[in-house]
Amino acid sequence: MSSDPPGFELPLRLLMGFRVLIDELHAELARQGHPELRPMHGFVMQAVGHGTTAVELGRTLGVSKQAAGKTIETLERAGYVERAVDPADTRRKLVRLTPRGIDALGRSARIFDTLRRRWADELGEDRLRALEADLRKVTPADLFRLDTPGWFGTL
Repeated sequence: MSSDPPGFELPLRLLMGFRVLIDELHAELARQGHPELRPMHGFVMQAVGHGTTAVELGRTLGVSKQAAGKTIETLERAGYVERAVDPADTRRKLVRLTPRGIDALGRSARIFDTLRRRWADELGEDRLRALEADLRKVTPADLFRLDTPGWFGTL
């Protein structure tokens, strides 16, 4: 009998590490004035970037145009994105981040830095750097793989 943990534990531990960080991020974002944001919203706002359409957003996220549109509506009602006519093509509607959306992303970046420092304090900076280096070896170089929501799919 092997003393190695079962193979299924690795992806679950990685997922739980992700979940712990994301849950802590959203708890702090709520304390800082962004209680309505959900994990999916971070992917969406990153994908919106400097402006995109619902079709392009859906393609980037790996979801339907309708799913992207519903999320855009939610974020628009909460003041994180706005729709505007594309100056290059007046038939197209661009989705852009509002100052509130930009603020949320900036706060997220700072909170992630704080969370990383906490992990470094818990594990040791050298061990955390080694973990990050090892994960870089076994994962694709494209750090912002925004199609994760579509990859999870629906039931």
